[in-house]
Amino acid sequence: MEIITAEFLISSPSITQCPDTHAPEFAFIGRSNVGKSSLINMLTNNKGLAMTSSKPGKTILINHFVINKDWYLVDLPGYGYARASKQSRERLKVLIESYILQREQLHNLFLLIDSRLEPQKIDIEFISWLGENGIPFSIVFTKIDKQTKNKTAANVDLFKAKLLESWEELPPIFLTSAEKHVGREEILSYIDSIRKE
Repeated sequence: MEIITAEFLISSPSITQCPDTHAPEFAFIGRSNVGKSSLINMLTNNKGLAMTSSKPGKTILINHFVINKDWYLVDLPGYGYARASKQSRERLKVLIESYILQREQLHNLFLLIDSRLEPQKIDIEFISWLGENGIPFSIVFTKIDKQTKNKTAANVDLFKAKLLESWEELPPIFLTSAEKHVGREEILSYIDSIRKE
């Protein structure tokens, strides 16, 4: 699939203010600073599309990007930013959960995991919550260029093993590097296959 146009549409502070369309949406979520915005920029070949920051917790709204004037990529706020106030964390939790549970246009949620880390409790718990609620999702390991292939493979295997303790079948898994454009074709092909279904 070729992305011809990618444009920022709107930042929404609540699900009620999200675009009133019937077009399919593919959303990206993960812990703060996992590389959501960088991945969206890589997928669209547009470095300035989604605002990136070295400081975690910068995305606090639901950001919609219209692709080929036909469907949407959605940048969701990150979860688990410990330095945010309890009130801020709770507000983001409500925002994230309301979008994931209520947004009928959501076709797939891409959950981003930092490939440099061993399985984190917060990610495992979030995946369990997705499963309990029947949300279609995929796992995207980010920043694989920041370490050796062996280290990435070891961490991915650890993560799979952890999931298989409670899951009979694993969701689709992608390995990516925003800097090296690794995983771009695989993710776009997967999005295309879902849209064609």
